Amino acid sequence: MELPRRQDQSQSERKGQKRKLEEEIGEEREITVQQSGDARKAILLQVAEQVQVLDSSFSWSEADRNAAKRATHVLAELAKNEDVVNVIVEGGAVPALVKHLQAPPCSEVDRSSSKHCEHEVEKGSAFALGLLAVKPEHQQLIVDNGALSHLVDLLKRHKDSHVTRPLYSVIRRAADAITNLAHENSSIKTRVRIEGGIPPLVELLEFADTKVQRAAAGALRTLAFKNDENKNQIVECNALPTLILMLRSEDAAIHYEAVGVIGNLVHSSPNIKKEVLLAGALQPVIGLLSSCCFESQREAALLLGQFAATDSDCKVHIVQRGAVRPLIEMLQSPDVQLREMSAFALGRLAQDSHNQAGIAHNGGLLPLLKLLDSKNGSLQHNAAFTLYGLADNEDNVSDFIRVGGVQKLQDGEFIFQATKDCVTKTLKRLEEKIHARVLSHLLYLMRVAERNVQRRVALAFAHLCSPEDLRTIFIDNNGLELLLGLLGSSSPKQQLDGAMALYKLANKAMTLSPVDAAPPSPTPQVYLGEQYVNNPTLSDVTFLVEGRRFYAHRICLLASSDAFRAMFDGGYREKDARDIEIPNIRWEVFELMMRFIYTGSVDITLDIAQDLLRAADQYLLEGLKRLCEYSIAQDISLENVSNMYELSEAFHAMSLRQTCILFILEQFEKLSARPGHCELIKNILDEIRSYFTKALTKPNPHNLRL
Repeated sequence: MELPRRQDQSQSERKGQKRKLEEEIGEEREITVQQSGDARKAILLQVAEQVQVLDSSFSWSEADRNAAKRATHVLAELAKNEDVVNVIVEGGAVPALVKHLQAPPCSEVDRSSSKHCEHEVEKGSAFALGLLAVKPEHQQLIVDNGALSHLVDLLKRHKDSHVTRPLYSVIRRAADAITNLAHENSSIKTRVRIEGGIPPLVELLEFADTKVQRAAAGALRTLAFKNDENKNQIVECNALPTLILMLRSEDAAIHYEAVGVIGNLVHSSPNIKKEVLLAGALQPVIGLLSSCCFESQREAALLLGQFAATDSDCKVHIVQRGAVRPLIEMLQSPDVQLREMSAFALGRLAQDSHNQAGIAHNGGLLPLLKLLDSKNGSLQHNAAFTLYGLADNEDNVSDFIRVGGVQKLQDGEFIFQATKDCVTKTLKRLEEKIHARVLSHLLYLMRVAERNVQRRVALAFAHLCSPEDLRTIFIDNNGLELLLGLLGSSSPKQQLDGAMALYKLANKAMTLSPVDAAPPSPTPQVYLGEQYVNNPTLSDVTFLVEGRRFYAHRICLLASSDAFRAMFDGGYREKDARDIEIPNIRWEVFELMMRFIYTGSVDITLDIAQDLLRAADQYLLEGLKRLCEYSIAQDISLENVSNMYELSEAFHAMSLRQTCILFILEQFEKLSARPGHCELIKNILDEIRSYFTKALTKPNPHNLRL
């Protein structure tokens, strides 16, 4: 299963970094970006003015330092508006700002006196460059102008300077600038390592000021993402013990950055995962699941999902240490990403048999099923993957069905094909477990549970049970009546569920369907053959049909049906008559009927099928009747199924009636939108009951052949 994208990559993270850069400026904000048509020209002039100031004020004189400080702040204020960042770069601000990342050269006089605005100008330059680096297209330009080496030097100032608030600020701004320069830029990430930026950042994790700690962790988080050499150096610099201590910080900003660094370190790095676990990260990460910070919870859940992929023992340890309940609570969070990451972690944990029952027992099933309704494809897939794992444990199957999980999986509208495949496999897993004690428990629920649970079980049985268990479930344990109750419900959804289940049940019972081959005649007999149809040779009876003579043979007619036997052997006037008049039957219909009597087969077209059915019913020709039924059944549609059903009743056409029932069940959703649908269902409910009772109690033809 693919890992979710880490937050380091997202646009929201980029915006969050920009907000962080803007925090607590504490400076005047009178710079106003003009919005008129001359705005670009005005900004360019303003930038050029500040660049000129920076170029001419690189000294320790008080006037120059004040001017440089003011110029960096003006440029930074302008850069907060991303719409004008390109104009600032075009105006030549980058080289001027990079120049002021370093302190001016010191004269003897400067060394003997206090340095005015020490760290302030460098801080302003780092801050402005960090804002310009928010746009990826400017990152390389800033680096090419030599910014990285100066920024790394700023990180090291804590070693040789007195601890002052300006010192805190310049180090923090330098770390933030490195974060933005390296964001999703693999070559700059590598360049930071080459310039020696990683060791001082690791050292700053233990700095006294929490904002500096956070900034250093943020930079390491970015540098570690998808860069194995950087990851290894961060670990080699012994960052793990400090990062794990930071996980326990009460400052949400601190533990959020720390868990982010660890997450990026272990991402696709099995060896570092092992080191992180050996260093004791597991319990504090689990502790972050209960943090008040959504971001920390999200990162912790993602990290646990990564830990869970390491080996089976780790999966079990995560559960044993109390991760399941907070992860399940997170499934119901208003934060979409938090739900996604918790579902991801649970999905990994659910692939271990020891964890599956625990996740379900702690209430995980319902919130996971609810997430299937999400319009977020990744969230939906993570939930489906977790449910797939839970379905592997027999102890979960009854609960899965009891809460309506089967219907949820069947009704879901899934965004990704991978999710659809996962759901199909989950249903298959459940189907494979409907036997032995699972079957017994479900039968028990279907007898004694609340009505809605009984119905859910019956619906699940219809879709998942083995054909060998149909009679036990639906006849002996009343499952059929539960499905019929749904079909006769006033709820359209329940009606549809019942119809779908009954149609599935009919297929399992291997009954006649609209696509079955036409059945053979039920009465084996010897036929005279085509050459004797309407042939006067040896004819001993003549029928008058629409004024035309049809020559027939009594022996053939006597063998064909009880109706003709009664006609010629009984007390009817036709017994000894030479010419018998046949009223109310068209010549074409009568001729086809006689052709069937003589040959045992006949081609039936739709335009004549219903009249031929009437004749076959009148003369008790069961074989011909069934052929007519089959032919008529091919023409069943949404528009005529009600009339077709009435036709089957009028002529006792059981095969046609059964086909109509199957069609109604199969096309139930479309039929439900048509007038008269409810009345039709009400009228045929008893016939549906009779149909299924016979289908489910007759011997299984497969068993008979064995």
